[in-house]
Amino acid sequence: MHLHVPSRQVVALPYRAGIAPPRAVAFQDRIDSRLLAQTLDRGGAAVAGLDGAVRACVVSGLGGVGKTQLALDYAERLWVAGEVDVWVWVWAGSREAIVSSYAHLATDLTGIEDRDPERGARRLLEWLATTSVRWLVVVDDLQSPQELRGLWPPATETGRVVVTTRRHDAALRGPGRQVIEVGVFTPDEADGYLRGVLAGQPHALDDPRNGDGVRGLARDLGYLPLALAQAAAYMVDRNLTCAAYRGRFADRLRRLASLVPEGEGLPDEHRATVAVTWSLSVEQADRLAPTRLAGTLLAVASVLDANRIPLGVFTAPSVLEVLTTAADRAVSEDDAVDGLGCLQRLSLITLDPDSPSRAVRVHALVQRAIRDSLLPDRLAVMVRAGADAVMWVWPDIERDITLGQVLRANTDALAVAGGQYLWESGAHPVLFRAGRSLRERDGSAQARDYFQRLRTTATERLGPDHPDTLLARTNIALWLGHAGDPAGAAAACEELLDDYLRVLGPDHPDTMLARDYVAIWRGTAGDPAGAAAAYEELLTDEARVLGPDHPNTLMTRNHLAAFRGKAGDPDGAAAAYEELLTDYLRVLGPDHPDTLGTRANHARWRGHAGDSAGAAAALEQLFADYVRVLGPDHPNTLATRHYLIYWRGHAGDSAGAAAAYAELLANEVRVLGPDHPNTLTTRHYLAHWRGKAGDPAGAAATFDELFADYLRVFGPDHPNTLTTRHYLAYWRGHAGNPAGAEATLEELLTDRLRALGPDHPDPLRIRANPYKRSSGDAPA
Repeated sequence: MHLHVPSRQVVALPYRAGIAPPRAVAFQDRIDSRLLAQTLDRGGAAVAGLDGAVRACVVSGLGGVGKTQLALDYAERLWVAGEVDVWVWVWAGSREAIVSSYAHLATDLTGIEDRDPERGARRLLEWLATTSVRWLVVVDDLQSPQELRGLWPPATETGRVVVTTRRHDAALRGPGRQVIEVGVFTPDEADGYLRGVLAGQPHALDDPRNGDGVRGLARDLGYLPLALAQAAAYMVDRNLTCAAYRGRFADRLRRLASLVPEGEGLPDEHRATVAVTWSLSVEQADRLAPTRLAGTLLAVASVLDANRIPLGVFTAPSVLEVLTTAADRAVSEDDAVDGLGCLQRLSLITLDPDSPSRAVRVHALVQRAIRDSLLPDRLAVMVRAGADAVMWVWPDIERDITLGQVLRANTDALAVAGGQYLWESGAHPVLFRAGRSLRERDGSAQARDYFQRLRTTATERLGPDHPDTLLARTNIALWLGHAGDPAGAAAACEELLDDYLRVLGPDHPDTMLARDYVAIWRGTAGDPAGAAAAYEELLTDEARVLGPDHPNTLMTRNHLAAFRGKAGDPDGAAAAYEELLTDYLRVLGPDHPDTLGTRANHARWRGHAGDSAGAAAALEQLFADYVRVLGPDHPNTLATRHYLIYWRGHAGDSAGAAAAYAELLANEVRVLGPDHPNTLTTRHYLAHWRGKAGDPAGAAATFDELFADYLRVFGPDHPNTLTTRHYLAYWRGHAGNPAGAEATLEELLTDRLRALGPDHPDPLRIRANPYKRSSGDAPA
């Protein structure tokens, strides 16, 4: 029996096989291009930090980041430099396509034509493993690691392999292989690309003196190469400027698919639009085990913050319920996490389980493409599930500042993606929780502005008398006062109280809370005795309606004690707080924020009653508990450090107080920022105790700098700005300029009378109270 294998003439070297895509117009030489070349050069082992030489690079990343172009650039450079004798480009749309390409190449290189393509593919791998010829094989757009199983080109001294793929599976790694993660353009690369591709239409770049047209477009599109290319082609076809395209892109009623060219108009022989590219990836991810979860998880992610989504959001009950419905089976928390892993394997998200508060990131254009694919009812489900999940992971006590920032960003993203679905039966609780988070970080002006926007939306969607509209107004009034206008806050609360009485009646808890705020700002605006009297009346009604142990009743006792002290009875205030603390411990426990706040108030009034050393000792114990319960960087923990230092200074250690305030200031600048009210207050006391420790000139100079910052941040009529002027004059006088100090005080008196009114007691207190109502303290 004789077997006759067809034979053909062997091709001459050097030889190119396969059809590579064209080089992109205005191709950018990227850092990833150089990394690919360095890794596959003879020094690749050192670059990669591996023991063995790297013979294969897997270029992985989101569809549209330019993986194919990076591989093409590297391959063409080798060919032009004459560094390869066999140059092969294999399109890896399927295993069959890979096998077919291999078999044809085997015939060309060996002259033997196998009727069985699998046999021909093996023949090629054997030839590559044994030849001394220099070769390069590029496997482009690998759909799955399984499709290359048994077909990886061999690792040899004369061979190099580049595989491009959206996949991120562990199976892509192995001896002699290096995975290179490719991201989007840098801003400079994106700018260079757009200017290059639009060079024939200079008017499209907008005003040449203002580069924000190009840079703004790149920023809007998230620096994604494929999106930039297709947007530029769309602009050229329609003769649009960058500004005109950005205007269309900003219109959220337009779908992403309508902002790129149609099929025959795609640039650089792109096979699909950005949206289609990602839809294929989602389909693949949905087929991975656990099946039918990835698409729904990405839909939830599409309505949240692109840059940081906590892992717990995807394992919250509301999201698990949506996943269970989509998969038609029970879905566990582990299933949800594994589903996120499927998305990462297709490079649709970036997953970092080691950073749970910022575990998931997704490109903003992927989000928009996914949202575009959702019907309104489906989008509503995702928005409501996402909002419920954000509320689920939001702790009652924010110990982690970063987590609070992340959750607020996700709330903002929900409002942008489908805000109308957060108002279907009143305001979703997450909207108020985000405002409260701002308040807890003592961002008074930010919280006020946030609730003003919330009030506008609530009035439009719910009407002026809806409880949520009234609640938004309450928060506006509250933070108007904390931003430096207590008289305005008192007037706003009185107006609000009239509406609460009309809508809800006198005994409703919200009406009583409005009475509380009227009293608190009345006292802060200069009438502590009147505030104490109002709290006496409110306490009687709350005890009757809510009961003596209700949190609101206890809070009213808290505020009553504070304003008694401010009205001239510090001993009575300290005694009232001591009695109140016993009830807080019994009702709420030792670690509740209101209990901790009451301990702080008791210590402070103990100090005001003359026991500075006792106040310092009590605050030292309290500080340790705040660190344990809230963490060292929580604003209330930092504020307790402030009061501890303050009373230590009053106990006689001025130099120690100044040194401690310097340490506190460094921490507050890091945690709260240089312009935060508490940071500015700490600078005030640092200057004050420096003066007390014997450096009046240094104190005056520091107050001069602080006054400039108060003017910039709060304006000339804010109480803290006025008080800083007073202390500036005081220390100028002590530093040897009494005439200048007297002139400054005369000017200040005029401004105080204008800003605060003639009946204001004009206290010299600077520190804005950090223990807001939620943490158990009235304004000091």
